[in-house]
Amino acid sequence: MKLLVIGGGGREHALAWRLAQSPRVQTVYVAPGNGGTALADNMQNLEISATDELIAFARQEKIAFTVVGPEAPLAAGVVDAFRNAGLKIFGPTRAAAQLESSKDYAKAFMVRHQIPTAAYQTFTDPALAKAYITGQGAPIVVKADGLAAGKGVVVAMDLAQAHEAIDMMLGDGSFGEAGARVVVEEFLSGEEASFIVMCDGQHVLTLATSQDHKRLQDNDQGPNTGGMGAYSPAPVITPALHNRIMREVINPTLAGMAKDGNPYTGFLYAGLMIGDGPDATRSLKVLEFNCRMGDPETQPIMMRIKNDLTEVFELALNGNLDQANIDWDRRTALGVVIAAHNYPGTPRTGDVIHGLPDDTPDCVIFHAGTRLDGDELKTSGGRVLCVTALGDSVKRAQATAYAAVAQTRFDGRQYRSDIGWRALPGGSA
Repeated sequence: MKLLVIGGGGREHALAWRLAQSPRVQTVYVAPGNGGTALADNMQNLEISATDELIAFARQEKIAFTVVGPEAPLAAGVVDAFRNAGLKIFGPTRAAAQLESSKDYAKAFMVRHQIPTAAYQTFTDPALAKAYITGQGAPIVVKADGLAAGKGVVVAMDLAQAHEAIDMMLGDGSFGEAGARVVVEEFLSGEEASFIVMCDGQHVLTLATSQDHKRLQDNDQGPNTGGMGAYSPAPVITPALHNRIMREVINPTLAGMAKDGNPYTGFLYAGLMIGDGPDATRSLKVLEFNCRMGDPETQPIMMRIKNDLTEVFELALNGNLDQANIDWDRRTALGVVIAAHNYPGTPRTGDVIHGLPDDTPDCVIFHAGTRLDGDELKTSGGRVLCVTALGDSVKRAQATAYAAVAQTRFDGRQYRSDIGWRALPGGSA
């Protein structure tokens, strides 16, 4: 069969890589793909992005099914368009994707359906937002309402920083339409975890747990990013907590979406903040919903899947996800993101990448911001690569990943040296 993956980041490379492992697959087309998917034997990049062109290609090539990676096409209604054309595609409709494309929609939805989340208010007026922030005090969180590529969240530790975030989002227009409204919410402390499931409108299949590292620098310092690394499984999510998350978050979300007339299909990602204490009484709140798999969480999760993922997608697309099963590698998978100079600001691009080690069964390098320029591989975005390794322990997965990171060189590269630190004895790197 031939498959299509929409997107060009590390998440899409990892999805395409895992799908391409299937003996049933001839080619995975990736639109637009990146330098890594261009180099792969059984992947092919497509330089098209318009929905009507993708539909025409899927028809012409008899694509068995399409998987959508990033949020922007989902928010634009690519799933609705493919379905209307009679084509199989995995993802939420435009209406259902509002869980991610509008923070205000998501917060109102959670309050309406009694899903635990931080207290909040939504503003379009900078003065009212600042007055509310001053009344609440710091630390406090300011979020752009719309899609902002993982960078529309400011965790302000003092009032000046919070007011500056309001000016940036509502004032100077640097966030465009995404910042036309802001959500201001209470600061939550605890340990973050990513809980990702597949949905077919009625049934749910949980994926392996994972934990992202949002801050740019070691010890969770520096600015927020789209994610500097991840590992799976996340020890913070015990079996008891897993059951609570399904009962208090996932099941009510799917029931609420169906009740609201937007049955949910596709990946659903709940970003959670988990407080301290016994599992039965630990505070559990939703920080955000994403209507896709996380990046870089996808890379470790895909490394741990052992069975044919195409069969899982087919069951999901036919509404039979209750019959699906994923065989997980018991080992830890850990991914380290190597980012470009000046990320998460405006990253420098065009730096030549040297020393990229060959993939092995236990270590795969997933590309994100790369492109082929003749025979040279160059940087083309903020997060350039995610070096992902399997190991019998977090420590061993770390050692394998960082050995490959050390070989990979380009001017201005930056990465964290402590990915997985929370899962180590004593919780230190």
